[in-house]
This record gives sequence, C-alpha cells and structure tokens, in this order.
Amino acid sequence: MTQKKASLDVKALARDVRSGSRAALARAITLVESRRGDHQAAARELVQLLLPDTGKAVRVGITGSPGVGKSTTIDALGTYLIAQGHKVAVLAVDPSSARSGGSILGDKTRMAQLSASEHAYIRPSPSSGTLGGVAAKTREAMLLCEAAGFDVVLVETVGIGQSETAVCDMTDFFLALMLPGGGDELQGIKKGLVELADMIAINKADGDTLKRANMTAADYRGALHILSPRSEHWHPPVETYSALTGNGIAKLWQKILDHRKAMSASGDFAQRRREQQVKWMWSMLEQRMLSRLRTEASVRTRVKKIEAEVADGRVTPSLAAEHIMELLQ
Repeated sequence: MTQKKASLDVKALARDVRSGSRAALARAITLVESRRGDHQAAARELVQLLLPDTGKAVRVGITGSPGVGKSTTIDALGTYLIAQGHKVAVLAVDPSSARSGGSILGDKTRMAQLSASEHAYIRPSPSSGTLGGVAAKTREAMLLCEAAGFDVVLVETVGIGQSETAVCDMTDFFLALMLPGGGDELQGIKKGLVELADMIAINKADGDTLKRANMTAADYRGALHILSPRSEHWHPPVETYSALTGNGIAKLWQKILDHRKAMSASGDFAQRRREQQVKWMWSMLEQRMLSRLRTEASVRTRVKKIEAEVADGRVTPSLAAEHIMELLQ
C-alpha cells in the first residue's frame, strides 16, 4: 500500500513538473539529490517518467578559474537569452560546507538580473565533495529542468580542475572562460582543457584591459592551431567579450548555435548524446556499487576488516580489491 501511494505521488509530481511548476521542479531536484534509499528509488521512477519530455534543450557547460567571471557571464548571457524568448535554467555547482553539506557561495546573489526573472531558474547545488565540483545528481537535475520547459540549461562548475571531462559528458557545448593575460599567464593553459573546449572566451574585454584581451585571444588562437579539435566538423573559435558591459554576449550565443548546427548536420551531435548516456550509466553503476559498500551493515563490516588487513601489510591492495568485489556478487 505504501509503495503504491509513493508511486502515485511520483506521478503527480511528474505532472506538476511538466506543467512548469517551479515549486514542483524544486521538490523534484531535492528528491534526486537526497541520499535516502526510498527517495533515490522515487527519483529513479520520476526521471524515467519524464524522460520522453527531455533532450530538446541546448546544454552548455561553463568552466573557468575562480575570478574569471563565470557567474557574471551567466547572468549576462541568461538575461540576453530571456530577451530572445528563451527559458533558462542554471545549475550552479557550489562548494559544499564541511559542516552542513550545503552550498556556501549563494549563486543567486551573484546573478542579480537573472534571479529576478520568472523565465529563469537558478539552482545552486552543493558539490558534496564529488570530483571537480560537479554535483553527482547534476545530470538528473538537467533532465528535470528540460521536462519543466527550460530550453537552455547552463551548468556552471566551481572552477578548472578534473571536472572538465564530467562537464563534457553531460553537455552539448563546453565553454572555457579565460582572463586577459599573456606571457607567463598563457603558459598556465591546460592542454586537456583546450582539447575539450568547444570555444574559448576571453572575458573583461573592456576599458584598460581591452587591448590585453585581444592579444590574449590571438595567443590562444595560435595555441589551438597545434592541437587536434574534438571534431573534424568544428574548430573551436576564440572570442572576446565583456560580461560587465554585455559586449560580445550575442556573439557567444551565435557560436553555440553554429556549433549545434554543424554537429547536427554531421551526425556528431546525436553520436555525442548517445555516448553521454552510456557514460552516465556506468557512472551511476559505480556510485551504486560504492554506496552499497558504504551503507550495507554486513558488507561495511567486512570491508573495514579488509581495510585493516591492507593497512597492516597482511594483504595486498590488489587481492583486497578482489575480495571486496566478491562481496558485491
């Protein structure tokens, strides 16, 4: 009886999300972020029910080092898109508080214009210690936003780190933001980041830093010439813009649309989406396996014993890993 009631609640929540209810969307995302077993089961059912209503949005991942202006850029870009008739969802992954586990930066305070619009939805999600600050449930949250009618989803990460691959595996377009610089600053460019980026954008191209921003863009264009692009159908451009004045924001969006058109025409867009789905499955499987090791009392007790044997040097790590794998069978 309880299970049937829960199922009916999930169906009602799915209907409310489809209707565009912001309150329902907030409840749905809270559900998928919950660590409770019954909530996780309900969340899986919810996402499955809403799956036919997803997949049509433009998914953009935005990364960059702290201070580059990610939130200011999203505020300007989102405001521009709303003026063009779009509905924009922002999934901003915040660092987690060590004490409460909650978000600590408060993205809505850094996106003043966007947060005031009824056509925008901003969801700060605590990274909860996951790799590179990409929340473990960001993918599900993105699907929920699409089901609620948002046709552009922007995913902001904490900063440059090992999160680049995770961002690419859930978005269609990966935008890397850079600061004006040159010389020694350019030496800090990460080859991996540039190879993953679908576009590099130099922020703060205004006032006294305009000339330096243009020089930096030229340097990055030179660097890109010696690297192989992710797709033979798209060569990542390097653009300059100012999140403060809004100059260049329209150009950034047009490049995103140009990329989608080129990738769709070549078949790379559909192929990338398919590959992302499979990677998502394996990622979820790894999380479920680790969760079982940490939550099931009988399994956890035996794992602790194996850990002690490894620490004491009585069992090799490779043999211990094999023993742990046997516990999952």
